[in-house]
Amino acid sequence: MLAQLREELIAVCHEVYRRGFSSGSGGNISVRIPDSNYVLIKRSGCSLGRVRAVDCILIDMDGNLVEGRGKPSKEINLHLGIYRCRPEVGAVIHAHPPYAIAFANTYGSLPLVTVSARAYLKQVPNISFAPPGSAELARLVIEQYQGTRINTITMVEHGAVTAGKDLQEAYDLMDYLEDNAKVALAMLQIKALGGYL
Repeated sequence: MLAQLREELIAVCHEVYRRGFSSGSGGNISVRIPDSNYVLIKRSGCSLGRVRAVDCILIDMDGNLVEGRGKPSKEINLHLGIYRCRPEVGAVIHAHPPYAIAFANTYGSLPLVTVSARAYLKQVPNISFAPPGSAELARLVIEQYQGTRINTITMVEHGAVTAGKDLQEAYDLMDYLEDNAKVALAMLQIKALGGYL
């Protein structure tokens, strides 16, 4: 099971990078080991596009390194906090999708303008700026997930977080989010051009 989840984690990391949802070493992805108190997470400082098996480290629910080398992502408290308050969540993706960030920065929240976004995202709260890796950021994110059915949020100047039952669902939510943001931008552009047509 651990080997299979590691391969899935690597594949999703590569896909998030390939799709431009994060650049450089930004973003972090984790998956909960079923029926355990352990989580696999990309190590800090490694580009999502170059993640290998050695870059996927095993930690416990207190953030202690159990297996592997390197440090967990600086957003570890955000990931673990979601797992603690939402037992049904099996994977968390934090990425930096540019169009979703642009809407979070400009409008504060992202309008849901596609059928898929309304069906799968349902609502996307936006949280105010907090320093990356800070306890404040983790608290703001966890507050949105605690006791709710929220599966996707945006963060001013920072990015987005999706939480799914598994890695594929968490990835699909990020995909719906960024696709929706692109369509929303196109709608704004078309509306702005209306006076010239």
